[in-house]
Amino acid sequence: MAKQHNQDSRDEAAPDNVVPISGREDENPPIARDAAALSEQVAKLLAEKRELTETLVRRQADFENYRKRIERERQTEHHRGIEALIELLLPVLDGFERALAAHGDPGYENYRKGFELIYRQLENILSKKGLEQIDAEGKPFDPHLHHAVERIESSDYPDGTVVGVMQTGYIFHGKVLRPAMVRVTVNSRSEIAQAN
Repeated sequence: MAKQHNQDSRDEAAPDNVVPISGREDENPPIARDAAALSEQVAKLLAEKRELTETLVRRQADFENYRKRIERERQTEHHRGIEALIELLLPVLDGFERALAAHGDPGYENYRKGFELIYRQLENILSKKGLEQIDAEGKPFDPHLHHAVERIESSDYPDGTVVGVMQTGYIFHGKVLRPAMVRVTVNSRSEIAQAN
């Protein structure tokens, strides 16, 4: 009996984590199954992380594009507002130019200086906002910048040269607000040559 008791106590003392050998090789031990499940879970988490990172990068790029587009639109609206104001002020500039050109009488010299000062101030303010005068006198006629209102026959200038500006034209940030109204030369010899 003492022998049997010793053998039972040895069986009870056997550790719980010992896996009995069953003789079947296709059976996976629990540790191997857990490792496979963990590596599968890690692969899924890595794929999910990669997907989330790609989504984050796309969202950041989309936001940056949105921010740039909004800034461009804001700038465009700002230019449109200034452009509308300048278009309303162009007749005022024209009036100043006519007033300055009208009187050559020495009695009006002080008034003339005052007009010139106001005209220059207004012109400087508008040029700081992006307004430029179209320089047309002596240049070849350009239908994008000039509006021909008169043709003058002359052999003194090449054909199609602007010889007079009747109304100043203006450009605002690269866009023609108003073309210059000009007189353009027509060389009568070139017309005869074209007719032949």
